[in-house]
Amino acid sequence: MSERRPAGTLTLQTVPMPGDTNSGGDVFGGWVVSQMDIAAGVTATDRAQGRCATVAIEALRFHAPVLVGDLFSVFTQVTRTGRTSITMHVEAWVRRQRTGQQMLVTEGDFTFVAIAESGVTRPLPPETPA
Repeated sequence: MSERRPAGTLTLQTVPMPGDTNSGGDVFGGWVVSQMDIAAGVTATDRAQGRCATVAIEALRFHAPVLVGDLFSVFTQVTRTGRTSITMHVEAWVRRQRTGQQMLVTEGDFTFVAIAESGVTRPLPPETPA
């Protein structure tokens, strides 16, 4: 049986610090979600070729805590595009500082819409070949 690997493209990598913890000493879940939203926003902005906004986060699942000193990595993978929207699966993985173990800690589906300068939604441009 093969071990699960991250799905998508590495989009963000950082290390949580002591100031990012909750009262239990683990990294605060809001910090984790904000890092995932930042990474998803990078992917959405690239695909939309401009400004985007988060409109939904669905099926967010926390599998394991994030610890201070973990190498925290976020992977994004576009799963659907609409006329103005981009939906992607976002996975947060860590590599534990002490053990080197890599594990999935959080995953969810994020939806963004492309935004015009006026602040209203706009159609996505045609997808450019990779």
